[in-house]
Amino acid sequence: MDHHHTHHAQDPQTHSAHSEQSGRSGHGEHSGHGGSNGSGAGAGWRIAARATLHCLTGCAIGEVLGMVIGTAAGLSNGATVALAIALAFVFGYALTIRGVLAAGLPVRQALKVALAADTVSIAVMEIIDNTVMLTVPGALHAGLTSALFWSALAFSLAVAFVLTVPVNRWLISRGKGHAVVHAYH
Repeated sequence: MDHHHTHHAQDPQTHSAHSEQSGRSGHGEHSGHGGSNGSGAGAGWRIAARATLHCLTGCAIGEVLGMVIGTAAGLSNGATVALAIALAFVFGYALTIRGVLAAGLPVRQALKVALAADTVSIAVMEIIDNTVMLTVPGALHAGLTSALFWSALAFSLAVAFVLTVPVNRWLISRGKGHAVVHAYH
């Protein structure tokens, strides 16, 4: 009876430790595919927000650089926006490629992963971001020393982030977008 009691006392601990460990590894392996239960849905939003923040970092670098160069050079609105979008894609892809290369992928494969992971996310973000910049009266012509220019740019990036998170969540739930990057982390 004593032996049975000891075995029974250890069993829940063993089971608990096993559950925690499998829970942790399960979260890491399947975190990109948020389930239909509450915790899965919460994890899905967190992962989508992280993926969007990753895209936003690359987009913001390219966007700010493009807007600064275009505005400083006196380019037209169209040319400034085109430059900002091109640089946003370059920097957005570059951040993902850097991370995937660190995981040991060859450059060609890393480029494919970045294209699959970021294209839709960056495109959506850039459409929203530049639409906001173009609709704020005088923002692009305000000049680099103007608070209007910088506040409009910050606002446009914030709006782009908020509206791109649901897009990324939907992509990740379908195994697309940043879900393809999770395999290499």
